[in-house]
Amino acid sequence: MHTATRTPPHATAAKDAIALLKADQEAVGHLFAEYERTHSPSNKQALVAELCTALTLQAQIEEEILYPAAQAVLPDPRLVPVARVQLAGIRHLVAQLEGIAPGGEWYDARVKVLSDCVKHHVKGEQAEMFPKLRSGGLDLAALGVRLAARKAALLAARR
Repeated sequence: MHTATRTPPHATAAKDAIALLKADQEAVGHLFAEYERTHSPSNKQALVAELCTALTLQAQIEEEILYPAAQAVLPDPRLVPVARVQLAGIRHLVAQLEGIAPGGEWYDARVKVLSDCVKHHVKGEQAEMFPKLRSGGLDLAALGVRLAARKAALLAARR
């Protein structure tokens, strides 16, 4: 059974911001892979619900905490605005999927496009933003604590 609160075993220890975000990105990638393998409408619906929750939380903590901190230290002023536009597209697809039942080519197509958008966003963060944040002088441990605390509060509010 899939739940929106599934936490990978390696995500329980304190992590710096980048390690925390990479772990979340990896978990989302596994959910997309699992979606690709299943043919059961009920499994698809459960996986999409979990994906929508995970992506919504991820987008919110990035926009509220990560991006303001990143904008202050990143040498390329376009990285954060590009990431925010990508997240807007992801949120739009999440909104299209939330609350609808699987069925038909449009549902699977939306999940496929969502997966592609997320992969592109993650690739940009991991290749461009994260390395620059590592060398940018941010306290990534403190930022990780803030991200984890906000994510936990958002999860608790959903219950």
